[in-house]
Amino acid sequence: ISYCVHGAIVLTQKPSIQTKTTGQEVTMECNIGRYDGNSYVLRYRYSESSPSYGTGFSSSRFNSKSTSELDYQLIIKQVESGDSAVYYCQTYDDTDRTKLIVTDLGTPAVTLFPPSTEDLKSSKTTLVCLTSNLSERSKGFVDVSWTSNGQSVTDVSTSPAEQQPDKTFKISSYLTINTEEWDKDVLFTCKVSFGSKFSEKEIRKSSCRM
Repeated sequence: ISYCVHGAIVLTQKPSIQTKTTGQEVTMECNIGRYDGNSYVLRYRYSESSPSYGTGFSSSRFNSKSTSELDYQLIIKQVESGDSAVYYCQTYDDTDRTKLIVTDLGTPAVTLFPPSTEDLKSSKTTLVCLTSNLSERSKGFVDVSWTSNGQSVTDVSTSPAEQQPDKTFKISSYLTINTEEWDKDVLFTCKVSFGSKFSEKEIRKSSCRM
């Protein structure tokens, strides 16, 4: 999509990342800096390593409009999962981008499991954070992180996505801790980021019925 504009000096596009579910509308805001009286061509394009773009970038679902001499919008109606991509707002001078993630299964389900009774007999034990209900496309956008009493921890192992019988995917993340930390009722949090959205689950010994 191309647009004739004026005065592109420093270009910015917001937001930098968006997460939507299928059927929603997306608006990306592009500001071209300042008006200098010259004409430029503002281009919207998208890019991804293995693109599959729904009904196509030239579809009537895609539209661009100007709200002022400096502000422009790219609007996508009724987004499809195939519209997930990086969208660039670009002039001859500058470019900026928005990463769009469209999911067809909504926000993934997150479940946090305590250590097993057998594990607690050892000096080390493991917490498991399970992220499920992921689609083929959305599984690549999931990021899992852990904290202990609000502090980041690194002794984490996260498995690749595994396909389930219902064709969805799950990702398991394992946090290894000292058993004495569990006994001291330390608060552990698993945060699953999914584009611009996230889900958190917390667990501690006093909240579990062992």
